[in-house]
Amino acid sequence: MKKLILTFSTLLIITFGLSNGAFAASNTYTVKKGDSLYKISKKYKVSITQLKQWNHLSTNTIHINQKLNVAAPVKASAVKTKKATAKSKTVKELTVTATAYTISCKGCRGITATGINLKKHPNSKVISVDPRVIPLGSKVYVEGYGYAIAADKGSSVKGNKIDVFYPTLKQCYKWGNKKVKIRIVK
Repeated sequence: MKKLILTFSTLLIITFGLSNGAFAASNTYTVKKGDSLYKISKKYKVSITQLKQWNHLSTNTIHINQKLNVAAPVKASAVKTKKATAKSKTVKELTVTATAYTISCKGCRGITATGINLKKHPNSKVISVDPRVIPLGSKVYVEGYGYAIAADKGSSVKGNKIDVFYPTLKQCYKWGNKKVKIRIVK
């Protein structure tokens, strides 16, 4: 049981510790001495059940320096994968360099910066972005890929560059490296 808790704690630290910036600052909380799920739930006006669900906790046990999600992660299912409805409105249009990424490689963790588990949801339409150019959580239409959500960021994704997610390496190679038009939509 101790090994499971240590493994889970390490996974949480890796998963949420690597997320930084404004998104992480507003949606994660670092556990301090004397904290409990009850105190944290009251501080962020959420239920203990929600905290446990968002952080995949099976007990009320938390540890000092543990990073906890204190807001619901963006749902991959919230992304439209079909044609835009008449209500969709383009907010911004860009031409970007697009490459592809996968989590089927050794050492890939599979959790996006916004908390989507790509191993559990391999058919999600997700792109990795520079949050200074495309805000995390934005709905985006990518030419040749379709509607997706800007749910991840990467160290090599800077400026007008995106990575589109595919569940297999073969699909990534097929996508290659190309210039595409994208639209951020409401």
